[in-house]
Amino acid sequence: MKLRSLLLLVLAVAVAGSACSRGDKPSPDPSPTMAVATPTPVPTPLPPLLDPEQATEQAPDRFRVHFETTKGPFVIEVRRAWAPGGADRFYNLVRLGYYDNVTFFRVVEDFMVQFGIHGDPEVGAVWRFAQIPDDPVKQSNTRGMVTFATAGPGTRTTQIFINYKDNSPLDRQGFAPFGRVVEGMAVVDKLYSGYGDGPPYGPDQGRAHSEGNRYFRGDFPKLDHIKNAELVGPEKKAS
Repeated sequence: MKLRSLLLLVLAVAVAGSACSRGDKPSPDPSPTMAVATPTPVPTPLPPLLDPEQATEQAPDRFRVHFETTKGPFVIEVRRAWAPGGADRFYNLVRLGYYDNVTFFRVVEDFMVQFGIHGDPEVGAVWRFAQIPDDPVKQSNTRGMVTFATAGPGTRTTQIFINYKDNSPLDRQGFAPFGRVVEGMAVVDKLYSGYGDGPPYGPDQGRAHSEGNRYFRGDFPKLDHIKNAELVGPEKKAS
């Protein structure tokens, strides 16, 4: 009887020990896999001068731009009511400093003077096809009026011209003036015109776009240019 009791006690201890050894360190429940999120790269914003999509500020109803050139100063007054799209684009370009150090590359006596190809080809490339819709023609291309150049409907970008004379036939072609020279037209008259109206003697616009001021200064050193253009006296903002 004692032997049987002793055997039962030993068996009980063995079973308990086995259960304890299995239960002391239970396997942990499997945890769901935690996905490690990869940070999304944040693109570095482009400088405004390299991003036409940032040039969307609406112009004041009326404002003036002072141009300091190699021949002296002149002032353009813009009236937004004349051509809202053109006025807005011009306002943003001046605000961003686009016309600083830009060359008067097409100067034709008794016709007009044209500028707006940027001196830095990298800047020029992003604006070359940043087109804006046409405005209805509300003013005439008379002497001193300022208008965007085009290559056809819907192609206005950065190039503008100042009329030297009454060029009202341009009105029927869709050229919509947005401003006029109100001071310094005599300076505009003196801009160098000796290279003529484009090739073979004057600048080629294709090379001008690809080479910028290196081309202008190297091959056409007598051309005048804008030292800087800045907004002066903006009036009430349009609502």
